[in-house]
This record gives sequence, C-alpha cells and structure tokens, in this order.
Amino acid sequence: MAAELGFVEVAPAWRLRSEQFPSKVGGRPAWLGEAGLPGPAELACARCGRPLAFLLQLYAPLPGRADAFHRGLFLFCCRAPPCCAGLRVFRNQLPRENDFYSHEPPAEEPPPETEPVRLQLRSGPRLCRVCGCLGPKTCSGCHRASYCGREHQTLDWRAGHKQACGRTGPSDNTVPDHNFLFPEFEIVIETEDEITPEVSEKDDASEVSGSMAEAPEEELESMAKHESREDKIFQKFKTKVALEPEQILRYGRGIAPVWISGENVPREEDIPDCPCGSRRAFEFQVMPQLLNHLKADRLGRSLDWGVLAVFTCAESCGLGSGYAEEFVWKQDVTAAP
Repeated sequence: MAAELGFVEVAPAWRLRSEQFPSKVGGRPAWLGEAGLPGPAELACARCGRPLAFLLQLYAPLPGRADAFHRGLFLFCCRAPPCCAGLRVFRNQLPRENDFYSHEPPAEEPPPETEPVRLQLRSGPRLCRVCGCLGPKTCSGCHRASYCGREHQTLDWRAGHKQACGRTGPSDNTVPDHNFLFPEFEIVIETEDEITPEVSEKDDASEVSGSMAEAPEEELESMAKHESREDKIFQKFKTKVALEPEQILRYGRGIAPVWISGENVPREEDIPDCPCGSRRAFEFQVMPQLLNHLKADRLGRSLDWGVLAVFTCAESCGLGSGYAEEFVWKQDVTAAP
C-alpha cells in the first residue's frame, strides 16, 4: 500500500472553513462536529499547563463506514517557550446525515461575501478569540468576547480588546493578530510513487578504526552494529524524503511509519489501546519539513521534532458526536540525553 503525501499550499480562506472539510495547517481549527469539542483542560499542555496551539487537521473519511462518512483528526502542540513539548490529537467522525452539514457535497465556488472570523458555532458554543477553541469564559465587561481561559483573555486585552470592550453596538468579529496562531495553509494530498530505491545493506563494521580498535572485540561489534542500523534507518528516511523533498506529512492507515532514527522507536506496548478496547494503529506522521513553514521561533525557543507519529483506534470506534483523544509519539532526530 502506497503512502499518501501531504504538501502545503496557500489557499483562499473560504476553502479552509469547516463546510469545505479541509485538511490544513495552522490558523484556527475548522471543527468538524460542533458537539463535544475538547475543552480547555484537554487542550492544556501536560507539562507546562499553558494552552496548546492548533497545528494541523486532516480530513480522513473511511470508505464503507456509514458512521465515518466525515472524519477528521486534529493535532495540537505546545508552542510556549521553554516547554514546546506537549502534544494532543483528537478524532471526530459523523455520518452523512448529521445536524451540521448538508447531505450534498460542498460548493466548489467561493461564497458571495467574505465572512468574518467565525467566533461562534452555528449550534451555539462560542470560541476563543485567540485560538479558536472552545471559549467557556466570557469577558465580564462586555459579556460578548469569549476565551478558553485567563491567559488568552489577557493576550486579547493587550492586543486591543481593552479599547473595544466598553463600546456599544454589535459584537466585533475583527480579531487582531495575537502572535499565537501558526501560519495557515491548505494540505493537498498526492499518492507516493510506489517505486523507491532500495537502501543499501552494506555492513560498515570494518570502518571502525583508530583508538576504538583497542576496545574489546564484543564492544566494537556491538557499536558497529548499532551504527550500521542507525545509518540504514536514517538513510531510508532520507531516501523517502529525497523523492518528494517538500512533503510535510505521510498518511497511510495501518502502514508502517518511516522513522528518522533507530532511537526512541515505540514498542507495541508503548502505544496504549483505545478506551473501547481496540488497539491503536499508525495513521499518519508529520515530517520535519513542516517546521520550515511554521515560523515557530518567533516566540523564542523553536519547536522541533524528527517525526510526529499519530496512532488512532484501529476500529475507529463510534463517538456519538464527540471528540475522542488518540495518541501521538514524538521522535527527535537523536535520542534525548
């Protein structure tokens, strides 16, 4: 089974709205189902506690599954220095007949008028003015602006809401740049060429020389095997990337990830089962090339990863209309010290 590759492209804002079922990077989430959105507690970094930023989403319906006619995966990460570590991913799926979308495919033409930033879902829940996630906290001054929590309320206050808060009139949907969201792009998908060069199996143990030659033979052999395995894994990764250097994502439900290193590769027991009892299987991985598009270093210490591998319920279990958390494995280029 060939992997599907994701590439970023600039797209008009209307194509990245929920009703277009987009795959996209950055900006605010284009939520699929409007019920059961993950709340502030679920979208807080497990390490530093600060709000996570929306990284990307994939539209990944399952052919032949009536309950997953629409299906989306939503990945969030911590971009707050010096942490830049937390990762959470959520799955949502809907049947074709649902409370939020037409039975018919979305229009392929832009709407007649440009809509403002959507800060309230059609079904009622309000969204945070900063991050676009569930906003249960309301400004006590105007009772119109909503936030996921105090941190983003403070950020918006400093960015201009202090002046706008006391004004009368309709709610203002003009949202300033809070320097929190990642740049927004559409993700376009292409199938990878199935013919790929083979990675050389040449044993390079004979290259161990110099002062290492005085080490015990068993230690030399072990080191040589480890280095050889690392070289092969990294070379395989480079070969895959070289065929399509701009790929930022690899998708293939149930195929094997392409690891960047032999270190910190998850074992089967490292991937927790879904709460429904089914195992989780690999679905997609985010490549390091995406970092080039994020401008992530503008807040200080930059985000970094080798591979972000997302594992989802192999049965894609039913959720009602809510969002289920799945599992992300972060592999760096080298093992952490």
